Amino acid sequence: MLNKTLNISTSPHIVKGLSTDAIMQNVVWALLPVALFAVYSFGMSALLVLLTTLASSVATEHFLCRFSKKKSTISDWSAAITGLLLGLTLPPNFPLWMAFFGGVIAIALGKFIFGGLGYNVFNPALVGRAVLQAAFPVAITTWYPAFLPNRFSTVSVSTFTLPFLEPAVDASTGATPLAAFKFDQVTTGTSELALGLISGSTGETCAVLILLGGLYLAARKMMNWRIPIAIFATVYVLSGILYLIDKQEYPSPVFMLFSGGLMLGAVFMATDMVASPITSLGVVIYGFIIGLLVVVIRIWGGLPEGVMYAILLANAISPHIDNMIRPRVYGTSKSKRS
Repeated sequence: MLNKTLNISTSPHIVKGLSTDAIMQNVVWALLPVALFAVYSFGMSALLVLLTTLASSVATEHFLCRFSKKKSTISDWSAAITGLLLGLTLPPNFPLWMAFFGGVIAIALGKFIFGGLGYNVFNPALVGRAVLQAAFPVAITTWYPAFLPNRFSTVSVSTFTLPFLEPAVDASTGATPLAAFKFDQVTTGTSELALGLISGSTGETCAVLILLGGLYLAARKMMNWRIPIAIFATVYVLSGILYLIDKQEYPSPVFMLFSGGLMLGAVFMATDMVASPITSLGVVIYGFIIGLLVVVIRIWGGLPEGVMYAILLANAISPHIDNMIRPRVYGTSKSKRS
């Protein structure tokens, strides 16, 4: 007769643990195909921007740790993620000195000032991007075309602009699909958007690769899949309603999903474990707020894109979302949930 033993123990019932380093490292692996496709699309200019933001983020983290007499934390891969994400939000022809400055700000102002990894209120890469948007509005909205024939043998003339000088503009520049629709009512095909055959930020590349990276992280339980799903559903439904009201005035919901930085922001930035809610209902509300703000800013705002501001604003209210919906402790009244 087979004897079976039932082991009974108190929680937590941990079968397999994942360290922060392992999670962050896997996020980097999930981002690498996106970064490589960006280099394939835009060439040497994009590669230099990505390497610059990566190097400046890692170097800043190491310096600040040493300056504050702490052990360097660059081995946890979080600074590398910040650098990669920041580079993916920038135009491929962005001046390198500005990109370096953005990496410093992302780590120093977006992460270290709050106490380091696990304490940041906002996504650090978006903090760096927001400062660059305010400081260099022209450079950050000048776009380099994709798939130029000489993209691997030459770089944009603005790439090596000296500090504090106005960047030169390439003869061949173009508008992003969002800008083309907002200001000229010109639409871009769904296949071009999904496959990244467009001008824009380095991360506005192959949406398919971004989604595959998200599926990989979700399958390994390293990302809360409810957040991007809530964002995508909100953007699709709200923009779909507007599209049904007036197809000439408003873009299609598919265009809204695949254009701009929505895919990258929803999958890799809004899902920041520190800056997003922790409850299941909370992340859905959080995703709805981001999706709503994206649609409002894109349709009625002065800028064609609103993903960055939507995520940063949602980061700010994220703790309050959890506080408002936290469950009642068993055995207490509804008026006492603490």
